[in-house]
Amino acid sequence: MALPSGRLVRGRGLRRPLPQGPPPAFAVLLLGGPPPPVAWESRWVRWPDFRLPSDRRAARAALEEAWARAGAERVEVACGGGRGRTGTALACLAVLDGVPAADAVAFVRRAYHPRAVETPWQRRFVLGFASG
Repeated sequence: MALPSGRLVRGRGLRRPLPQGPPPAFAVLLLGGPPPPVAWESRWVRWPDFRLPSDRRAARAALEEAWARAGAERVEVACGGGRGRTGTALACLAVLDGVPAADAVAFVRRAYHPRAVETPWQRRFVLGFASG
């Protein structure tokens, strides 16, 4: 997904095969339990399916790192299915990139997946992300 600044971030579902193309240099893995091993640097954010991150500060730090690294590196954000948690994280990255929080979910639904960000509390999380 292309952010307004031109940074590129790949969203994906870990239950699907690895997409074609070069691997990322860095990934944020959004799962309720420990992630499977990957061959690149990654950060695990404990984030149960259909819920919110267990540690919001850790989630914010991982997403800020992903946004910063996307300026020069291949970055991936992934959860099990690739829609709810991944979409929520991508919307937060859009906020970091300057998209108004009130518009971030619609932005990600246009740019990534029409059903990204699955729950009302995930939408509220994105709205609150702008204020830290």
